[in-house]
Amino acid sequence: MSRSALQLLLLVFAAGAAASSAALPRYREAPHFTNSAAAQCPPPLPPSCADAACSPHAAVHVAMTLDASYLRGTMAAVLSVLRHASCPESIFFHFISSSAPSSTATAEELRATVRASFPSLAFRVYPFADEARVAGLISTSIRGALDRPLNYARSYLASTLPPCVRRVVYLDSDVVLTDDIASLAATPLLPETAVAAPEYCGANFTAYFTPGFWASPELSSAFAGRRACYFNTGVMVLDLARWRRAGYTARIEEWMELQKRVRIYELGSLPPFLLVFAGRIAAVDHRWNQHGLGGDNYRGLCRGLHAGAVSLLHWSGKGKPWDRLDAGRPCPLDAVWAKYDLLRPAAGIESS
Repeated sequence: MSRSALQLLLLVFAAGAAASSAALPRYREAPHFTNSAAAQCPPPLPPSCADAACSPHAAVHVAMTLDASYLRGTMAAVLSVLRHASCPESIFFHFISSSAPSSTATAEELRATVRASFPSLAFRVYPFADEARVAGLISTSIRGALDRPLNYARSYLASTLPPCVRRVVYLDSDVVLTDDIASLAATPLLPETAVAAPEYCGANFTAYFTPGFWASPELSSAFAGRRACYFNTGVMVLDLARWRRAGYTARIEEWMELQKRVRIYELGSLPPFLLVFAGRIAAVDHRWNQHGLGGDNYRGLCRGLHAGAVSLLHWSGKGKPWDRLDAGRPCPLDAVWAKYDLLRPAAGIESS
């Protein structure tokens, strides 16, 4: 190879590396929180050891997805968890990232970004091993963002996380907590119940499925004998040992495969969860999912809180607070989310 050709190749490589590293914005380092006396908490988890996931000192396990599109939300959510946790040093985060070659950021780039902002955080990043399989099962929904395979990773936590992890709190990336996550993680589960989440029995449950679904006695009988209520899958407590024993992932996939042949719902990953679990979950107080703050899935209009206490705010729906803030058109509650925004040079929450 000639010297000029070699120089050109090096320039192309350097440009590609620079583009890759520039794909992710820069985030500030978060404050380090010690919110309780050391004697009241388990020993701190080592931040650089992935095996700490199996440590008996892991007081709470949290699972979230991790990708470039929603990274800003994930960083804010993590900060809010640590800010309000009684024992933040004893929380282990499990992040599931895309394994597709077309991803805008690699798992290692995402891991490095999280580590830079949270140097003492105990966490592990898992490539979504079932991504290609899930992509073949997804049917188009009413909003393109709901069709990303990573949006279905919550159905595969039992096979993605280590077997030693029995109970995990799953959080979407568009939430902030204002309360101690340990209280949510300790939600009582009845025997053989694998999912806990706030239920909303006043919602129009029939709207989550097509008229053809309800017109078919064979299909609609799936809810026979159950008091099926809507619940939001963006905030859940999961017993993964019970999930594995019952084979719930396979049951969810069966409904997704049917949806490919017969249109029975319109809304992404939620309906398969409802088909398997609605009426079979442990109820959680509504304060743990003040959802819908992103508006509907079409326009994303501003919405306020529903009545009651608030432990978790959830910007489910089309409108995301970071997008509205950047556009200069925030909703009133977006100011709450902005306190946890770590994006440079935005101001974040204070350590005091």
